[in-house]
Amino acid sequence: MVDNLKKTSLFGHYESYGGKIIDFAGWALPVQFAGIMEEHKAVREAAGLFDVSHMGEITIKGRDALKFINVLITNDATKLVDNQVLYTMMCYENGGVVDDLLVYRYSEDSYLLVVNASNIEKDYQWILSQIGSFDVSVDNISSEVSQLALQGPKAEKALQKLTDTTLSEIGFFYFKDKVTIAGKETLVSRTGYTGEDGFEIYCRNEDLVYLWDAILTTGKEEGVQPIGLGARDTLRFEANLPLYGNELSQEITPLEAGFGFFVKLNKEEFIGKNALEKQKAEGLKRKIVAFEMVGKGIARHGYKVFKGEEEIGFVTTGYLSPTLGKNIGLALIRTEYAEMEGIIEIQIRNKKAEAKIISRKFYSRSK
Repeated sequence: MVDNLKKTSLFGHYESYGGKIIDFAGWALPVQFAGIMEEHKAVREAAGLFDVSHMGEITIKGRDALKFINVLITNDATKLVDNQVLYTMMCYENGGVVDDLLVYRYSEDSYLLVVNASNIEKDYQWILSQIGSFDVSVDNISSEVSQLALQGPKAEKALQKLTDTTLSEIGFFYFKDKVTIAGKETLVSRTGYTGEDGFEIYCRNEDLVYLWDAILTTGKEEGVQPIGLGARDTLRFEANLPLYGNELSQEITPLEAGFGFFVKLNKEEFIGKNALEKQKAEGLKRKIVAFEMVGKGIARHGYKVFKGEEEIGFVTTGYLSPTLGKNIGLALIRTEYAEMEGIIEIQIRNKKAEAKIISRKFYSRSK
C-alpha cells in the first residue's frame, strides 16, 4: 500500500520514533507516534514537532505579482509589508473555495503561496489558468521544499537553542528568510495550525532529517515530541481552524464557513466577489455552527443533522476534544436552525443523538 504513496524525506525515519503510517491525500504520513491524546497534550503544554513537508509551495514573481495575487484571493494582499504573511482563501467564480492558503510577501514583485497538500496540482493549474495578460511567472516548487512545524508554548525556547537569530523579534504572521538553524539555512515564520505559538520552518529536502533530529534532541528538556496527523487535526479543530474538504470546499463558501473576516468585499475585483456579495446581500441560507453532544456518542465528518424529522445539514468535523474532555463538533446547517443553545439531532449509526449549539470558541491559548 505504502509503495504507491508520495513520501517526504523523513519517511524512512518515522519508524525509529514509533510513527504509525497512513495514506493522507496520497502521502505516506504518520497519524501518530506516542498516541493522539498524549501528542495533543504535549503541544498544548510544551511543544510538538510536525513533518508538514507534504504541503505545497508555489512562487509568484514579476511586475504584476501583487495585482495578480489580489485578483486570485479573497483577502487584501495590498496591506502586506515585506516579510509578512497573510491567511486567505482562493475562490471560484461561484464563491466556492479552490483552497485556503498562506501568502508570504518577500517584496512587491515576489511572493510564496503555501497551499494544502491535496490541492497542489489543482491550485497550480487554477493559478496558471488565470494569468491572462498579467506580467508574472508562476512556479510550483513543492518538490524542492520541506517543512517542519514546531508548535506549543515552549516552541520558541526550544528552537532558540539552535539559532543565533533572535526569534522573539519575528512577530505573529511574519517571517525571516535565511535563518541558520543547527547550521542549516531555513526560512522561519511565526505561523501554525494548532492555536498555539510556534514556527513553521522551510528547508531543503536534504536538510529535513538533520533538522528533525536536532530539534527533537535539543528540545527534549522543553518536552518537545514528534506529532502525527491525528493530533494535528484535533488541535486545529479545537482552535476553530478550518480543514479544506471539511469546513471549506468547492461547495462551501468562506461566508457559510464563518470566515467572512478573510473576505474583503470592499477591495477591487477578485474571483468570486460577485457571488459572495450576492450571498451576503441575500442572507446566508446555511452556516457552520459548533455543537456539544448532549447524549452519548461522537459525531463524525459527514454524519447527517436533523431537526425533528427534517434533515438540515451535516457534520463537517467531530471529536472528543482532548483539552475540554467533551464530545464537540462543527456542522453546516440551515441558518434558521442555527440559534445559540438550540437543540439539533445527529444521526450516529442507527440512532439520533441530541446536541446543543454552542460558541465556536472552543479553545484559545492563555496569551
